[in-house]
Amino acid sequence: MTKGPIIIVDDDADDREIYAEVIRSMGIPNEIRFFEGAPGALDYLSSTPEQPFVILSDINMPKMNGLEFKEKIQASEFLRLKGIPFVFISTNADPAAVRKAHVLSVQGYFLKPSNMTAIQAMLSKIFAYWELSKHINNV
Repeated sequence: MTKGPIIIVDDDADDREIYAEVIRSMGIPNEIRFFEGAPGALDYLSSTPEQPFVILSDINMPKMNGLEFKEKIQASEFLRLKGIPFVFISTNADPAAVRKAHVLSVQGYFLKPSNMTAIQAMLSKIFAYWELSKHINNV
């Protein structure tokens, strides 16, 4: 697996725990860094020399939603140059949100699966894609 932490930004504590359990059950060795909101994740990303493997973010969050979070990343030259793969996993499938996400150059937009098996299948595909894809994290 490509080095670097997996960044998960989701205000739902149950979802964060489910992601952790699924990722550990998959044998993924990467450190997982959880943030319950975009402001904390943005502070971390803006100040760390680490090169995260991927960002998995919810859209519907208080204070700063996922779309605003991605806009802030795009506006920062430091973060833009890190080229961190950014994927939304959300219960929000509103066409306007999907369109806006892609305008912001997200690399994926997925509906939150409703069970552990489906979550594992989704994460397995996301991680496999970014493991095989040539990008800043693995060249």
